[in-house]
Amino acid sequence: MDTQHDIALTRALTQVPGPLPSSGVIHVVIPHTGRFTIVGNHLAQHAELSLTAIGIGVHIQSLPAGSKVGIKALAARFPEGETKIASALRELENHGYLHRPRMRLANGWVVTRTVFRNQPGAVPDRVPEPTAVPEPGRVPEPTPVPEPVAAPVPIPLPEGPPAPARLPSRTAPKQPRRPLPHPHALSPELRQTASTFLADLRRHAEELVLSEEAVEELVPGVAAWLERDATTDALRHALTADLPKPLKHPARLLRHRLTALLPPPLPGIHDLAPSRRTQVTPFQTCDGCERAFRSHHPGHCRDCRAQYWEAA
Repeated sequence: MDTQHDIALTRALTQVPGPLPSSGVIHVVIPHTGRFTIVGNHLAQHAELSLTAIGIGVHIQSLPAGSKVGIKALAARFPEGETKIASALRELENHGYLHRPRMRLANGWVVTRTVFRNQPGAVPDRVPEPTAVPEPGRVPEPTPVPEPVAAPVPIPLPEGPPAPARLPSRTAPKQPRRPLPHPHALSPELRQTASTFLADLRRHAEELVLSEEAVEELVPGVAAWLERDATTDALRHALTADLPKPLKHPARLLRHRLTALLPPPLPGIHDLAPSRRTQVTPFQTCDGCERAFRSHHPGHCRDCRAQYWEAA
């Protein structure tokens, strides 16, 4: 079988027009009669595209309209991973072969369409409509000219009720995000304690894996809690209790809890001391009518004093 194959190849090489090159590839060109795609050398021999981008571009150009050419679909078809395929698609997009315009549908939805150009920069504004070609020896019949049609006379319609006025939107304005609490004095010892506490959270809740940048950002909030005499156990319980499943943004959740659940400072000893009671005027017994009345000194009530003053 190998000898027959070599003989057939040798015969094919003898039919190649022109002299054979002394080195390099030899082309044996057999015209295609079906299932072929015309690809320009500007793509197949592009000087700046990677071989993966050229191959994906040729593959997309060979597919029928409506085929799936997303990253997931191409990764399921070829052994290259999604990262390499995504990089190749970006190359094709940067060089004008691939376009992803956003279009609004009739129902109002906005979708992203994928457009592939076999010749970047040479796409016509509109596709010309096909014209009929007359048969040989036959005179084409003249195209009849349509008779002019009188324009319809507009009929006035009765005026209807006025259009309702558009009410102002009742959507409440978005409240600005509250700032992260800060301590009065962020000492090096307090900063180190807060940083260690944040890095240790993933031992108690595996969802709370923070980057170094997130730890540095959240350190003032933890320091503000510690400055207000909050214990590390109480702070850890406030940050790790009832975590949502799945937790997509752990740093954002911790920032919210550090801000919204911040306890007030502990009151001092003097704040908890009982306040002085207001001095109350004692009761006295009237020397005249023996009724009770309030006064710091014994004597007569108001009515008896008035009678004595009138008698005097």
